[in-house]
Amino acid sequence: LADRLAERLKQSPILHADETPVAQLDPGAGKTKRAYLWAYHSNRLAAGPPIVVFDYQASRSGRHASDFLAGWQGHLMVDDYSGYKASFNAKKTVEPCIELGCWTHARRKFFDLHKANQSPMAKEALVRIGQLYAIEAEGKDLSCAARKQLRAEKSQPVLNDLHDWLTKVRARTANGGAAAKAMDYTLRRWASFIRYAETGHLPIDNNVVENCIRPIALGKKNWLFAGSERAGQRAAAIQTLLGTAKLNGLNPEEWLKDTLEKLPTWPNSRIDELLPLTPAMIEKLK
Repeated sequence: LADRLAERLKQSPILHADETPVAQLDPGAGKTKRAYLWAYHSNRLAAGPPIVVFDYQASRSGRHASDFLAGWQGHLMVDDYSGYKASFNAKKTVEPCIELGCWTHARRKFFDLHKANQSPMAKEALVRIGQLYAIEAEGKDLSCAARKQLRAEKSQPVLNDLHDWLTKVRARTANGGAAAKAMDYTLRRWASFIRYAETGHLPIDNNVVENCIRPIALGKKNWLFAGSERAGQRAAAIQTLLGTAKLNGLNPEEWLKDTLEKLPTWPNSRIDELLPLTPAMIEKLK
């Protein structure tokens, strides 16, 4: 079921991705070592069912993301972690994987700067980025076509002004400081930050997948570690199924009980009917 959800997820041309460290028991060394739980989420602005897939791996190597996304093409929303760069830079015979920059991460750079020293520049950047989010809130319930028009009329002018302002301020700012680094982060990835505003269906940030990872980041203080790599993979499959059930408004316990009762005699040709999705969403998949 978890593998089938991953197949369904990768039929979407727009994905979110993120990763979080988890502890894994290393019996030979008598201690734990660091592993990673990678998360991939469907686009919340798309018409299909919301799906989250967790992929447990022994390291943070970018090859894990490349392996998971092998053969997939589309827009990928990520932070600036270098592990994703191979997917964007790969030479392919099909359409490439295209980077989407997360405005929440860009905003966080200026938020931390303002919190540290009350920087007027950072405050101005926060106000300007806030305008982008206000426009998104205005277009939350619009169709993709209407949202595209709204972004063209309102978001793109704000983005153009923001880029001009950042470029001018950066030219007057010394290299090496926190202010320069915050501006460089945004300006360096500018092309990836503005792609969403050219459409009505691309997301502005990576919040949906971060929200799915957050309970795991908090929960690992209680469950402490995975007993082995295979145990971590099993846990990832369970988190995939129960996490997707929650996203679709299902009671995970009730869905799991019902599914476990059906599984022994259920034909594999009808496996989609057991996915943790609402009946209406399952019908759309047929």
